[in-house]
Amino acid sequence: MIIVKARAVDGPDKPFRQAEIKRRDLDSHDVLIEIKFAGICHSDIHTAHGDWGPVNYPLVPGHEIAGIVTDVGPSVTKYKVGDRVGVGCMVDSCGECENCRKGEEQYCLNGKIDTYAAFDKYGQYTQGGYSTHIVVPESFVLKIPDNIALDVAAPLLCAGITTFSPLNHWGAGPGKKIAVVGMGGLGHMAVKIAHAMGAEVTVLSQTLNKKEDGLQFGADHYYASSDPETFNTLSGYFDLIINTVSAKIDMDAYFSLLTLDGTLVNVGAPGEPLSLNVMSLIGHRRSFAGSMIGGIRETQEMLDFCARHNIVPKIEIITADQIDEAYERVLASDVKYRFVIDISTM
Repeated sequence: MIIVKARAVDGPDKPFRQAEIKRRDLDSHDVLIEIKFAGICHSDIHTAHGDWGPVNYPLVPGHEIAGIVTDVGPSVTKYKVGDRVGVGCMVDSCGECENCRKGEEQYCLNGKIDTYAAFDKYGQYTQGGYSTHIVVPESFVLKIPDNIALDVAAPLLCAGITTFSPLNHWGAGPGKKIAVVGMGGLGHMAVKIAHAMGAEVTVLSQTLNKKEDGLQFGADHYYASSDPETFNTLSGYFDLIINTVSAKIDMDAYFSLLTLDGTLVNVGAPGEPLSLNVMSLIGHRRSFAGSMIGGIRETQEMLDFCARHNIVPKIEIITADQIDEAYERVLASDVKYRFVIDISTM
């Protein structure tokens, strides 16, 4: 076993504390990564707070991981010591089911292994990136392009792929009108990626406070969703809406913004159920869908796409002792646009 430093939380209302956790010895296809930076995702907060169900505490969150390979198992062929790599929201899957064979490991029919708060095939409870090192099978490690710095690379491993995947799947590109609901960590990445794909991009945010940022990131239009006139002006306008908000919203109002055969995709994951009137969908053959991160192949495609188009998130670096404060600020929407922990402060 490898003993590493970490930050752990012991319950929904507990602060983060210094901890030591065990990482397994390297198996034949494993890679040992020294973590340099770890992004803070809203999913970390939901899980730490127990919003999505029971958690086996103590918990070390973190699934936006960027670092350096420091050791490899004897059968590893993809990576070598010194490589710049990343790890996202999953660290294993069955590898044998239909979805895994298609490269859609995030939808593994036998259950993917999440980077934290899951049990792996060794019977160990997975712990995430708020730590100095992690051991991951090489098939779930991503190559970080040379022109993307490690600190800004970390959020791409969740916020980047979570927005890239639905934009890619539903064909965002020239001639397509895309709306992004919310201008947070996910939303600002969706704007940048959709713009780079060539789509017409509109931001729908609660207020106009971030309008200047949104336009700078590549949005063509920016509207306040708190203004009822917005929904009259944009009625039936969009081919695709990416909802990044992790809270209840008026789904029927947003469905009204879709054109014929338009689709609203939820990537935000509220802690409570959403409600809708099915007539909002039937009237114009609209669709309501969900999307979960992306497979390993598509995640690498996203990283390479971001490298080609010089797309990186806007981040704020924090120390390991500022995690609790960062959580409070995320919940208060007081972050532009992603907190990233400098693991050297661990």
